Amino acid sequence: MLPRLASTDGLMRHLPYFCWGQVVRGFGRGSKQLGILTANFPKQVVGNLPADVSTGFYYGWARVGSGDVHKMVVSIGWNPYYKNTKKSMETHIMHTFKEDFYGEILSVVIVGYLRPEKNFDSLESLISAIRGDIEEAKKRLDLPEHLKLKEDNFFWVPKSEILNGY
Repeated sequence: MLPRLASTDGLMRHLPYFCWGQVVRGFGRGSKQLGILTANFPKQVVGNLPADVSTGFYYGWARVGSGDVHKMVVSIGWNPYYKNTKKSMETHIMHTFKEDFYGEILSVVIVGYLRPEKNFDSLESLISAIRGDIEEAKKRLDLPEHLKLKEDNFFWVPKSEILNGY
């Protein structure tokens, strides 16, 4: 759950941002209402985000347990459409998993910022925006400067060996 901070980039000065934590149950909306599965970090991971992190949509890389590294988008914030009262960090991994992975360790590297958090007039417009974010993230993650982070040692070092954030 310890972050690793690196260079500056856009609205989150600490990009790339490295973090990990156990996948917990979220609000239950990702698959049921949105049709977009999400893996949720516990409140401790959300609480450890840098104080200056802007809410919104980010993109990067994710690994579940000892599996492969996949492209992802992550929403950080209060999800105004749903009027959440607690800040959350919900990760959509661009891969089809055979089964749920609650309790597994989710490791993510956030490499870029897509857009600020905002409210939507309808569920359909929210879903459309998220799908657009996913498509944009796919393109950006193919850029050489982002692609190299897919192979970062962070994904391969056992989490028990990570000290002082890395």
